[in-house]
Amino acid sequence: MRVDHHSPGNPCWIELFTPDPAAARAFYADLFGWEVGEASEEFGGYFMFFHDGAPVAGCMDNDGGRMGPAAWSVYLHTDDVAASLTRAAKNGATVEAGPMQIGDVGHMGFLTDPTGAGIGLWQPLAHPGFVARAEDGAPGWFELSTGDYPAALAFYRDTFDWDLHTLSDTDDFRYTTYGEDEAAYAGIEAATGLGEPDQWRLYIQVDDTDEATRKALAAGGTQTLAPEDTPYGRCAGLRDPAGVPFLLMGPNREG
Repeated sequence: MRVDHHSPGNPCWIELFTPDPAAARAFYADLFGWEVGEASEEFGGYFMFFHDGAPVAGCMDNDGGRMGPAAWSVYLHTDDVAASLTRAAKNGATVEAGPMQIGDVGHMGFLTDPTGAGIGLWQPLAHPGFVARAEDGAPGWFELSTGDYPAALAFYRDTFDWDLHTLSDTDDFRYTTYGEDEAAYAGIEAATGLGEPDQWRLYIQVDDTDEATRKALAAGGTQTLAPEDTPYGRCAGLRDPAGVPFLLMGPNREG
């Protein structure tokens, strides 16, 4: 679906920090059909991926970890980065960067939430963020996996005014969404205790999860979760050739 504008608190941009931007260019362009923009010397080699001619994601060399860990990051829309960072800090977050103006495109900030997960903030000027969501080749879902589920719920509710809805609250599966049903934008999941760090997960929507997985593996990616039907679509977990994790989501197989 096309996104005309982003409301405060909504995921609005995704960004890849990678030790190998050249490999990322080739891998994601081939996998999702993304067009690749020119690198900007003014902004340290930052470049954008485009989906159907519109910006869908950013990418930058993480400079050996100096610019942050190799990862996909999610950014939330804000009308005032400085105020959002102040509010986040009062609610237990650690401000890692910002507020910072990025040329004429917008203002950014980055923080680590009280559970240890990184999340970005974006206040647009010329660049509004991605303009497509929940369509093939675009971000399909955003999910925080956390070992401190109650703290995560409180933080995002109190900092970004998230409207939270409990989807499941059993010992096996605790999950809350920001927004409800078809109007949900993101989810918060209690981690399964497998020792994974608290982190935001990015799902990219595809028309065929199995075929996209095969394509990713042939291009040098690795599999962390085999394609599996779920109540929310057929999902798979992958790492790109640099080891950065992401997920796919597509239609379940018939039957």
